[in-house]
Amino acid sequence: MYVRVETEVRPTESEERVLRAIKNLVEVENIRIIEVRKGYKLVIGESSSIHSLRKIHDLLRRQRILDTARNIMMRKAREGVMTLKFNKQAAFQGIIAFAEEDLESPLGAITLTVVSDNIEDLIDWLAPRTSRGKPLWERSPPTT
Repeated sequence: MYVRVETEVRPTESEERVLRAIKNLVEVENIRIIEVRKGYKLVIGESSSIHSLRKIHDLLRRQRILDTARNIMMRKAREGVMTLKFNKQAAFQGIIAFAEEDLESPLGAITLTVVSDNIEDLIDWLAPRTSRGKPLWERSPPTT
């Protein structure tokens, strides 16, 4: 499994606040900040552990958005790769708000890419099917 999260730090943003937004969504093992051009930086975080996605798992349940999340994840998963975008300002507040495009988030989106041999199992763990808003099952995290 490979997890990568990235977002831009714009000149008007606090680097600390952007890092907090990322950490409110995922726990990454390695994080680095690269200056891409004067005043603009890119934050990149990487992990090889499914446990880095535990916060997303928990937030989806707390916010009761499993059906929406599952629908988005199924649409965004292709051949073992799932790419999701999140509103950076909402993430700073500890809230998941999906974005279809970077432009939907005024300060740019946080992009999460997950590569796994078991992407369907991963989606089943993160956002299981529901009935009347309740998960039909709860699974253990997949192994890869």
